[in-house]
Amino acid sequence: MRPRIAVLVACTVFPGAGSPANAGDPAQGERVFQYCYSCHSVMPGETNLQGPNLAGIIGRPIAAQNDFAYSPAMRDLAARERVWSESLLDRFTAQPEAVAPMTSMQFHGVDDPAERADLIAYLRAIPRP
Repeated sequence: MRPRIAVLVACTVFPGAGSPANAGDPAQGERVFQYCYSCHSVMPGETNLQGPNLAGIIGRPIAAQNDFAYSPAMRDLAARERVWSESLLDRFTAQPEAVAPMTSMQFHGVDDPAERADLIAYLRAIPRP
């Protein structure tokens, strides 16, 4: 009986406890974003970089930034997947080439699942423009 009470208290006091959708530390994710920083921005409206802006990416249609010329690989991914879910972002940031074959993005991926969870938590915290 006591373990159930402990779980109930943990879920009440820490609403994200045990929920994969709420996993990750946004503060740590901001550090992980340094892998992405040279090509991507999360500042709403900033579009002068090599990659598309990532502000509000979770739940956003793939390859949908109007002023960005996406590669055929990203347009193909958009046709298959439609929207950036947290699960898709996790797979993509782990192995970009496996998720979007022939992508022009020159990044090997983030191997550590905890770092990816932190990165996704950081991106989740960035509001949509």
